[in-house]
Amino acid sequence: MTAVAGYDAIVIGAGHNGLTAAAYLGRAGLRTLVLERRGIVGGCCVTAEIDARAAPGCRVSTCAYIASMLRPEVIRDLELARHGLRMVPLEPAVQAAFPDGDLVAWWNRRDRLDAELNRIAPGEAPAFHRALDGLKRLARYLQPFFLEAPPDTQAKGLRLLTEKYRLWKRLRSMSGHDITAMTELLAGSLGDYLDRRFQSEKLKRLILANSLYGKHGGPYQPGTAVGLLFHLLSGGEEQQQGWAGHVLGGMGSITQAMAGACRGFGVDIRTGAPVAEVEVGNGSARGVVLEDGSRYAARVVLSNADPKRTFLKLVAPGHLDDAFRRQVAAIKMAGPCAKVNLVLGEEPKLMGMPVGAAPLRRSIFTLVPTLEQAERCYAVAASGEIPEDLWLDCVVPTLVDPGLCPAGKHVLSCFVQYLPYRPRQGSWPERREHLQRQVLEKIGNYAPNVPGSVIAAQVITPLDLEVTFGITEGNIFHGDPNLEQLFFMRPVPGWSQYATPINGLYLCGAGAHPGGGVTGAPGYNAARKVLRDLKRLKRTLH
Repeated sequence: MTAVAGYDAIVIGAGHNGLTAAAYLGRAGLRTLVLERRGIVGGCCVTAEIDARAAPGCRVSTCAYIASMLRPEVIRDLELARHGLRMVPLEPAVQAAFPDGDLVAWWNRRDRLDAELNRIAPGEAPAFHRALDGLKRLARYLQPFFLEAPPDTQAKGLRLLTEKYRLWKRLRSMSGHDITAMTELLAGSLGDYLDRRFQSEKLKRLILANSLYGKHGGPYQPGTAVGLLFHLLSGGEEQQQGWAGHVLGGMGSITQAMAGACRGFGVDIRTGAPVAEVEVGNGSARGVVLEDGSRYAARVVLSNADPKRTFLKLVAPGHLDDAFRRQVAAIKMAGPCAKVNLVLGEEPKLMGMPVGAAPLRRSIFTLVPTLEQAERCYAVAASGEIPEDLWLDCVVPTLVDPGLCPAGKHVLSCFVQYLPYRPRQGSWPERREHLQRQVLEKIGNYAPNVPGSVIAAQVITPLDLEVTFGITEGNIFHGDPNLEQLFFMRPVPGWSQYATPINGLYLCGAGAHPGGGVTGAPGYNAARKVLRDLKRLKRTLH
């Protein structure tokens, strides 16, 4: 075994949360090392060629594809703009295409949005704005919890009083009406929420299009309404509620900027360095061992890997209580989505797109089912089958960022749900081409020129997300974002404060609070927890 000089901190995984945590630790003066199993940094937040042989120079945001909740504090603190990050706000924020050829846009400008609402849902605009204003107000109550640990339900004594005061301070201005509304969102279903407020099928589908990504459960299942709040949390440099945008250079520009910030703070980043084991001695993390036998010592270790990979693979069983391991093993994963990336010889010609529409408008469209169809789609996927009628969220980033492709070509990025993690018949390698055909057939119903203009395709199944990107069961959120696995229940009850049963080992990835999405929040919070613990330890020793 090769011994290597020690570090203050080692971060396992160079995804966006790992890089965020490393940058904050480096900024605080800790000698920090990031170890990444793949040959590039970024995790699922990368930009890469779809097919270097068939379509050289055509790059796409491989997995994550739109920036929405990237924390403004992280953007500012790490000076990501100085390191090359540029983002263009979406306008419209969402756009739903319908089988009748209609195209409905959720504009950011109130006057344009009202005109669209009056067209598809006469008389329902006031109810829409009342609902939206109420959701924004509730999202503001949740906002402070995004960049701090959730309430510590295991606290005792003075610490318990402190936690109660923190919770009271955050929620003290909530009215009785707000409490009722928050309860409805946390426990209720998205479908029931929409059915109670709106009549227009198209309006309900437009809202559905932005409220239930990558989560287990159809829209009529309890707990699905909370998705309405998550996309109304603030994001972007200006900290705007509900902000979403294209990233110039693709989503990999975010993690490249973060890597640049890390190096500016003296952080070492090593790729092609898969960690085999977290080394533990006397109940404390001592460092890591790579698959090639190299050993790196550190005072603390932060894992950006998901909880199952961290505790069930990287930590030897003897170092963890069996009950804790069972809790981790029970985390619901089974990723329900995939990604299909296409290189096209021409721009998609979407039916219903107005002549002369701006490139920003032409760059996004969602093929969203009805609420009832979405419910059936999930039920089919949960049974192990691939639904016939897929839900696709599509982006043509080359309309906003032509540098992603040679002139005349375009990339089309398609997020696909719901899908089974394990197909009941066959395997994903056997079903990959079937999924591609389904996606192209679906898109062809709305943009007839697309199937015949495909130059190259990349199909990333739930299994690929696991094998290529190291995410257990291909779950992009490192654990389903249902109420039983959020806030102080994430990753498991009793261990929501980023620390783990092993002293000096911390979680900093999406499996920790507040969860998935390209936010940087788990990495930010974990780094702050590490720095507080090291400061407390220093005071104790002195």
